[in-house]
Amino acid sequence: MKVRDIMQTPVKILREDTSLREAAGFFRREMVRGAQVVSEHGFSAGVFSYEELLKALAAGAELSDPISLHVRPMMCSVHPETAVEELKRYGSSFLTVVDGAQILGGIDMMAVDDIIRGGRISSKIPAHAALQDLPEAAFLVDEYWTVRWFNATAAVSCTAEEADVLGKPLSQVLTEAGFGIETDPLDSQSIIIAWRDETRFLPITWSASFPDGSSDRMVLLRNVQEEMLRARELTKLRSLSKELDAIIDSSFDGIFITDGKGRALRINRAYERITGIRAREVLGKTMSELVHEGFYDESVTMKVLQSRRIETIIQKVRDSKTIVVTGNPIFDDDGEIWRVVTNVRDVTELRRLQLELERLAELQNHYRRELDSLRRNINTSPEIIIRSKKMQEVHDQAMRLAQVDSSVLITGESGVGKEVVAGLIHTNSHRHTGPFVKISCAAIPEQLLESELFGYKAGAFTGALRTGKQGVFETANGGTLFLDEIGEMPLALQAKLLRVLQERTIVQVGGVSETPIDVRIIAATNRDLEEMVQTRQFRSDLFYRLNVVPLFIPPLRERQDAVIDFIYHFLGRYNQKYGLNKQIEPEAMDLLITAQWPGNVRQLGNSMERLVVMTKGDVITRADVHKTMHTSDAAQTTCPEPSPGTLREAVERAEKQALALALRNNPGSRAAARTLGVNQSTVVRKARRYGLHMQEYFDASTHR
Repeated sequence: MKVRDIMQTPVKILREDTSLREAAGFFRREMVRGAQVVSEHGFSAGVFSYEELLKALAAGAELSDPISLHVRPMMCSVHPETAVEELKRYGSSFLTVVDGAQILGGIDMMAVDDIIRGGRISSKIPAHAALQDLPEAAFLVDEYWTVRWFNATAAVSCTAEEADVLGKPLSQVLTEAGFGIETDPLDSQSIIIAWRDETRFLPITWSASFPDGSSDRMVLLRNVQEEMLRARELTKLRSLSKELDAIIDSSFDGIFITDGKGRALRINRAYERITGIRAREVLGKTMSELVHEGFYDESVTMKVLQSRRIETIIQKVRDSKTIVVTGNPIFDDDGEIWRVVTNVRDVTELRRLQLELERLAELQNHYRRELDSLRRNINTSPEIIIRSKKMQEVHDQAMRLAQVDSSVLITGESGVGKEVVAGLIHTNSHRHTGPFVKISCAAIPEQLLESELFGYKAGAFTGALRTGKQGVFETANGGTLFLDEIGEMPLALQAKLLRVLQERTIVQVGGVSETPIDVRIIAATNRDLEEMVQTRQFRSDLFYRLNVVPLFIPPLRERQDAVIDFIYHFLGRYNQKYGLNKQIEPEAMDLLITAQWPGNVRQLGNSMERLVVMTKGDVITRADVHKTMHTSDAAQTTCPEPSPGTLREAVERAEKQALALALRNNPGSRAAARTLGVNQSTVVRKARRYGLHMQEYFDASTHR
């Protein structure tokens, strides 16, 4: 039977400004469970069905609400030639029948359920006695809505005798039983909705003919909340079924499922791919039959049924392919085997993958050795790479400092990792459970720095919060405060900081009372504080107070052997961050290792992030490295070329490099010429000679 044989025609239509009350009456009069919805201009707006009506009422919608608030887009549609049996896979109570762009009719899924069982529920109703056990109140009414019969559930709901019900209008029966009702404006006896207490009931009506030739209307009072609960449970079951189907079919391993008797129920696509056996060949057959027919030399399922435990065997299929199969028994509540799920792997495929992995391992042997070396030197902070003796000394000293509570002054060039070392000291100290608060003295205006450090009272200055504000010293109480760029702190604040270090108390801006604090101070700078002390730019007493234990971090150029480890570290980090799997070819690695990094680890990290994000392929090439270093902040990086054959070549290369750097750091050719101490025409001529596109450098300088 096809859809065209059972679809409702002509197409029932509702306007989108129709109210829920009018829609319910329309469904009742037309004996349908859904309709096409059109806008005021005649365009299709979707579908409104009995299911949407139930959802709206269950959600507390008013009967006066327009159906436009609850219209479903016309996603569930079928072709008129679709078999009726296939309609069960659609998760909707009403389907639209379409052929191309033309809407032909609709399908009531309740009617479909009955058709599949053997007949239309709207055309044949069994004898009245068969309706007695329905869980819903059922009434037979004539064309005037007079009750001719009702079932036992209706009798309980109405708490009335037969004589008090038969012959009365249904609306009167329900009203006398304590129901509130809403009737159809076009038919005062036609009930749209009924309710009692907090429960809503939606009458479902259809024509019913009986063997004696009589023809009445059957009315069921359906509990809206219970109906929606059943619908949600059915939707959930369908969703779980689809999810399970997707999981089984997406598995790379083959899956073979049998029942407790060894009869094949299902195989996934991977099983067909691995074995070459199609589902139609085995489904419905027992494993003993399949072994007898030569599909397999033996069955792991039969072993599982005998031993009642997990079994694994090497199995040969009919084309002599060898596979590894593992059978897993699934038991029901009575302890009987309900299903046997078998996982299948192709040994041939596994062997091929093994050889491929061995080949890749051989190609990457050098990098594996480097990674092993890195793992041997790994420490509590993944940000610290220890390869050189100098960094080993820094690490050891930091770990020793973590065990004491003295102030620490960390010095070193910008980007060497001063903040990382400070974090290492905090993490390994007894204060590790307390806060680690960081503040840059150079990033905050002088006027605001004091209030950021010490906090302020309400009304301390114009714009201050009414509640006041806590400073970073109080925030870091019980932990560690990292003062970065300490050399940029104004002299006036240096005196207050010295007092805090000596007294271990602070006074908020605008306050008078002292607040005790328990904070460890770690300061850092890339400036020469001793020279600043000599030039009176930094207080000597504060310097000596901070410089109890100095810790110097060498620049990256002095620990060149650590560059490769940083490269792999940043490569792994940004691969994980962006969901990529980039690799680096040896020539590109050599170029990165031999480059000079004036910005130290920070510059190297930024360059690696740019390479991971910007390279098109899965492998970072030497060309990618060259391009990145000459079109980004990495233009400051010096990338040595192979040794020149002549002095002239070396001079030309140095000249080109100096010219590129001047172009990068200046907004125009005249400024670059002043930096280099030559005429502007010389800059233009040599840039053309060396193939340097000046505008690209100037654009990069502008957006830097």
